[in-house]
Amino acid sequence: MRSSKSRSRAKNNRNRPSGGNVVNRVFDSSGPEGKVRGTPQQIIDKYNQLARDAQLSNDRVAAENFQQHAEHYLRMLSEAQREIEARREEQERQNRERQAERDRERAERQEREAARQSDPAEAPQPDVMGFDAPEAAPESGLVETPESKGAEAEATEKKEKPARRPRTRKPKAAPVAAEEAPKTDGDAPEAAE
Repeated sequence: MRSSKSRSRAKNNRNRPSGGNVVNRVFDSSGPEGKVRGTPQQIIDKYNQLARDAQLSNDRVAAENFQQHAEHYLRMLSEAQREIEARREEQERQNRERQAERDRERAERQEREAARQSDPAEAPQPDVMGFDAPEAAPESGLVETPESKGAEAEATEKKEKPARRPRTRKPKAAPVAAEEAPKTDGDAPEAAE
């Protein structure tokens, strides 16, 4: 079974971002005076302050040590800023290329449009539907099928049939009361013999 120390160390390691934006990342620096925590710029400022304090107290070894720590974080910060600048320049270059491509396409489109307007033969012609006699229908390029013949025949039959008269309803007979109805012998229907 694992001890609690190894578990907590593993947990701390998982929470740390790998790579990423070094400029805004918070670091824990273990220097000669204890831990210094902050972004690279804050750590540089703190170590420079500690180096000045050590110089004022005539401790050249401590001052050099603090300056070396500050220089380490200064190098990290400058490398991260160079990478950010390179990424930004690459992105700007790609944006300029995309914009140039869009401008070229727009210019080509405008040239084609101008050529179409100046040359009426190349201008798109509107579709014209012919309203010829029914004899011209087979020339349309469609094959005549039995279904289409049947549909044509039905259409002509419907035209020839006279319109139907609307139905009229017969008035309902008044209900006959049971007492007034004539009684028959046996009150049963007669069976046919």
